[in-house]
Amino acid sequence: MVTSTQIQLARRPVGEPVDDDFLITSVDLPEPQEGQVVLRTLYLSLDPYMRGRMSEAKSYAAPVGLGEVMVGETVSEVVATRSEHYAVGDIVRAYTGWQTHAVVDQRHLRRIDPAVAPLSAHLGVLGMPGFTAYAGLLEIGRPKEGETVVVAAATGPVGSAVGQIARLKGARAVGIAGGPEKVRALTEEFGFDAAVDHRSPTFAEDLASAVPDGIDVYFENVGGPVADQVTRHLNTYARLPVCGLIANYNATSAPEGPDRLPAFMGRVLTLSLTVRGFIQTEFVPTHAEDFAREMGEWVLHEKIRYREDVVSGLENAPEAFRGLLKGRNFGKLVVQVA
Repeated sequence: MVTSTQIQLARRPVGEPVDDDFLITSVDLPEPQEGQVVLRTLYLSLDPYMRGRMSEAKSYAAPVGLGEVMVGETVSEVVATRSEHYAVGDIVRAYTGWQTHAVVDQRHLRRIDPAVAPLSAHLGVLGMPGFTAYAGLLEIGRPKEGETVVVAAATGPVGSAVGQIARLKGARAVGIAGGPEKVRALTEEFGFDAAVDHRSPTFAEDLASAVPDGIDVYFENVGGPVADQVTRHLNTYARLPVCGLIANYNATSAPEGPDRLPAFMGRVLTLSLTVRGFIQTEFVPTHAEDFAREMGEWVLHEKIRYREDVVSGLENAPEAFRGLLKGRNFGKLVVQVA
């Protein structure tokens, strides 16, 4: 019998999650049945969408139930098996959540080749965030050579990939991030054409200087005041893939100030904008194979670079997650569990 340490959702957060919203406990797992394996978690991915899954509000996926393990994608090792397709020692990507061990049906696993890239990269640039950037930008944004692509949260795993893919497609990439270190990394490390600090008191002026010819694609990760400034510079026929709105995830009331929706809708009409929200899973059937091939080659040949922010110990996941929602991490946030 295998014992798993789990972090369960103890209550639904109001605003920013606190420690009492989580319960760390240990449970004995059932014996694997035919076609199942026992997994030991090596790395756990922490992502902004998890905040929405903690709420009962209607969304694209069911909320995590109280007393259930917090959701999340993992890279894991097979430690016991009753599957003909997976052997002990295989490394797989799974969706086992915030726990040290799990029993999983073989249908829900994807084998990973450890020789391709560091294991944790399969939760970032080669995993869901990288695919989100790839599919959202190329299917909805459709950047053309010479156009200007702007992305918020640009040093995150999605944003940094968006900008670099845009440049590979011949577009000009402008990143928005918080703080001098992140802004500097956008141009010096990730190869963006320009970068702007949204925390600067001159953000509005700096953004205007960075996009003298306007914005053709805005990849939306943030919302809030950043989006308010960006949308002032959209060109006719601009495309807006809406991936996330992290500025609002801990909100407990409507934002202060005037209602900006009428002005935005006016731009949608007069500029013939395309605004399209998406969940990356909808593009898996049509884009997964191309992504695996192209992104693998880009990473291998260092045409796309990435950063990781690795936290050690499952017990530190709640605090790391709070930091993620405040932008404290630099790069893809993962927890090294084992």
